[in-house]
Amino acid sequence: MGSYKPEDAIFLLKDLSDISLEQRTEDREAAMQTGGHYSESLAIEYQPTAEYIQLFHDTLSDSAIRIARAVGTVSEMIIQKNGFDVVLASLARGGTPIGVLIKRYIKQVYGVDMPHYSLSIIRGKGIDENALLYMNQSHPDKRVQFVDGWTGKGAIRKVLIAACSLMKQKYGLELNDELAVLADPGYCAGTFGTREDFLIPSACLNSTVSGLISRTVLRSDLIGPDDFHGAKFYKQWEESDLTGVFVDTISAHFNETAAGSKEEALRMQANPAQSEITWQGLQDIAQIQSDFGITDINLIKPGVGETTRVLLRRVPWKILVDRLDNATLKHILLLAKDRGVPVEEYPNMTYSCCGIIKAIKGESE
Repeated sequence: MGSYKPEDAIFLLKDLSDISLEQRTEDREAAMQTGGHYSESLAIEYQPTAEYIQLFHDTLSDSAIRIARAVGTVSEMIIQKNGFDVVLASLARGGTPIGVLIKRYIKQVYGVDMPHYSLSIIRGKGIDENALLYMNQSHPDKRVQFVDGWTGKGAIRKVLIAACSLMKQKYGLELNDELAVLADPGYCAGTFGTREDFLIPSACLNSTVSGLISRTVLRSDLIGPDDFHGAKFYKQWEESDLTGVFVDTISAHFNETAAGSKEEALRMQANPAQSEITWQGLQDIAQIQSDFGITDINLIKPGVGETTRVLLRRVPWKILVDRLDNATLKHILLLAKDRGVPVEEYPNMTYSCCGIIKAIKGESE
């Protein structure tokens, strides 16, 4: 599955490409907030305008070196903590491009070819146990390093901690629940490339920068007890696919950024307090929840990556930004304008922006 080269990533997912799973955004939102679960359907993928695609290319060009340096830093931290006997397990789909980049960095700089799989993890339902068992059978002597793109509130980190504990109880399988991310503005990962909340271009788009793979799906009528979680492969969008452009552009800079990445990782190792997990982002969320009278914390999606997702596939109520002239938020302002969503300045938060979903009632994603 997917448009990555087989040597870059192997998806441990059941192919649901022939099944109609997409729902209109408003219908899906209503279903999720009245007892449905986000993993039971898919949003109709946003088809970006020419202006938005140009913004992706501009952002990629402007931030490629910065991202390459952050990829190198998180890769060096992984090596420091685990050595090279590691299997990379990226969390589909936001983690997949980052897992590919980490794999490429380690191969390019150290000549070590780490196995890299992409598997599903779902808030409220857990991780794909069959995928983890498959990886363990294939690489029984290697440590698993989980990888994601960025942190928001840290919800997935909490799911991962619980899932690893459950895998030990059920199967006696010891897994390290540490999550490696490119950006950790929520201060809830101990292995990261940066804690700045800046735009990772892979957050700008949906499947067309993530190997043409949909979000993952888990429904008992489609996924049996021995199946991997499911996803769709949007082969029809091959002509619009920017997956290769993204990973190739970043990895082209590794040789020039590797020395700086190594220095940064060594500095972090020498100052462990700098990579301490404080969950600082959650304090900001509590303040936002109080200031805006939001009853359900799940309606608050902090950080550039999560705010982008709110605008691409949810029903937004409003967008908060640290400042309206923040140059890294051009695509957020463009999407908000396209969708008629109000943008409000809200300084002094850890994050550069925050998306708030319109409340209908009940449970939400």
